[in-house]
Amino acid sequence: MREAIGGSLRRARTDRRRTLREVSRRARVSLGYLSEVERGRKEPSSELLAAICEALDLSLSDLLGDAAEVLAAAAFEVVGRTSRPVGLRHTDLRIAGVDEPTAPAGMPLAPVAPVAAPITRPQPVARAAA
Repeated sequence: MREAIGGSLRRARTDRRRTLREVSRRARVSLGYLSEVERGRKEPSSELLAAICEALDLSLSDLLGDAAEVLAAAAFEVVGRTSRPVGLRHTDLRIAGVDEPTAPAGMPLAPVAPVAAPITRPQPVARAAA
């Protein structure tokens, strides 16, 4: 997460042709700390992130949206094209008993896949008396 946010900040800064020094002065943060944030080595507070965004004339939501896209792309590359990203596991869940009109509110989540049939034990065969 730190690396995605830092990379997004660096791209925004270089796209605007601003130097680290200019942004650090406007945001009132040390040049070294801003560099560490951009490299993903430090995790800035929300207040500091807002100040950096303001210094870049960038909305915080645009920054976080860009970082989210970077994270999603990275997750897709790691998982591969044959399966879904880990972050989508919640789509495999449904609310148990939703089809039942009498289901109480707040039912726990249950897997979508049906539960396997119970194992049946073979019944003993009756032997004829000899």
